[in-house]
Amino acid sequence: MSDELYEHLDPRFRALTIPNTQLERLYDKCRWAEGPVWFNDGGYLLWSDIPNERILRWIPEHGVSVFRANSNFANGNTRDLQGRLVTCEHGTRRVTRTEADGSITVLADQFQGKRLNSPNDVVVHRDGGVWFTDPTYGILSDYEGFQAEPEQEGSFVYRIDPLSGVIACVASDFVQPNGLAFSPDGKTLYVADSARSHDPQAPHHIRAFEVIDASRLGASRVFAVIEPGIPDGFRIDVQGNLWTSAGDGIQCFAPDGTLLGKIRLPEKVANLTFGGPRRNRLFIAANTSLYMIHVAVAGAQLP
Repeated sequence: MSDELYEHLDPRFRALTIPNTQLERLYDKCRWAEGPVWFNDGGYLLWSDIPNERILRWIPEHGVSVFRANSNFANGNTRDLQGRLVTCEHGTRRVTRTEADGSITVLADQFQGKRLNSPNDVVVHRDGGVWFTDPTYGILSDYEGFQAEPEQEGSFVYRIDPLSGVIACVASDFVQPNGLAFSPDGKTLYVADSARSHDPQAPHHIRAFEVIDASRLGASRVFAVIEPGIPDGFRIDVQGNLWTSAGDGIQCFAPDGTLLGKIRLPEKVANLTFGGPRRNRLFIAANTSLYMIHVAVAGAQLP
């Protein structure tokens, strides 16, 4: 196994990686790649190129095309339980759903009568609830959105009820909440605080919350402190391991919080997802490029 690609910090990491695999660059013309999501029924990957205001699509054997231009500075993407695309948009400061006919439904654009900051990342619980983070990154400048003053009192984590559509604040003690993902059983929510991106003294960790009745959060703990860099986007595999972006590539943590190992990349990683027919490929959005590498474990994301 290439010493340049992997760093093994725990024997368990060897069982999660493939000795003779390669890191493949699939595309290299982004300004800031983010939000990858795999569509197994369609056999393609979507991801956001935020400053270029577009969502791109990669199809094996066919390459890359523009899925959506004028994407409103789309960032994080996921799928709901019906397989529809759910997207966080910085430019419009909202969370949207793309229907089967291509029309757009707004799921959230305000809370308590005030505009959201700039929804960043989004996941769907097994009960259908849509959970998303709302830091201020998209309104800090005109590069990833439109510069504006925040209307909310802070940067929160929200849940959209799958039946009523009511938006509830489920966590209000973050500086800049960012990536989020559920454990395979849906009983734990992991949320990144990436505030060190703009303040060297600010948090750069991932917290783990108890999920109560699939609708609210209980006690939390710091699951992992990311060093070097910050945690941005991350995903969970079927064994409960957490694979996260970091300053030196991808870091993989066991469910007990042990850092198992790292995959080094030549660019700063923003986000990642599992995909492919068996969900055993890591698709990695890293600065200007989209990368892919095969691993020895499958992703746990829904649907």
